[in-house]
Amino acid sequence: MNLHLWNIYVRNGTVYVPTVARAESGGHLGYFMDIDPVEVVPATDAGALQRAIKDVVTKGNPIVSAPQTRAAFPKPIVLKYAKVKSWSAFEKSALFWKIVEKDGIYQIKPGRRRPDRGWEDDPERIESLPPGTMLDAVVQRIALLLQIALENHV
Repeated sequence: MNLHLWNIYVRNGTVYVPTVARAESGGHLGYFMDIDPVEVVPATDAGALQRAIKDVVTKGNPIVSAPQTRAAFPKPIVLKYAKVKSWSAFEKSALFWKIVEKDGIYQIKPGRRRPDRGWEDDPERIESLPPGTMLDAVVQRIALLLQIALENHV
């Protein structure tokens, strides 16, 4: 199974598209984590938004060493770019999507708030794109969904 994942956050009209790495520990690939570089673009600039998403997806998921302890785990990288001190403050005012590619098939998974904190996939809004869908079409679709969500979120 070949699985790739990318995260997209939107807060106060700005889109944050971090590079998403695959953490490796003991020779095993584990979880995904956001790392630098992070693309930051205005949500209203469809061209810049599409370029940012395509650039990050094209990089794939680089392999990084997993932090060895919980204390060694870095703060979420997007906080630096959003100029927010805590994850809880960020997530209260942010929207979240992820793109998942598994064996050449893309899914766009909007997040919804979990009752306890954080996001989870919103199963009613997951879009599975047809096999063979090209990256440009995926990027155009998620950019449109982001812009629609922002119009409805205001």
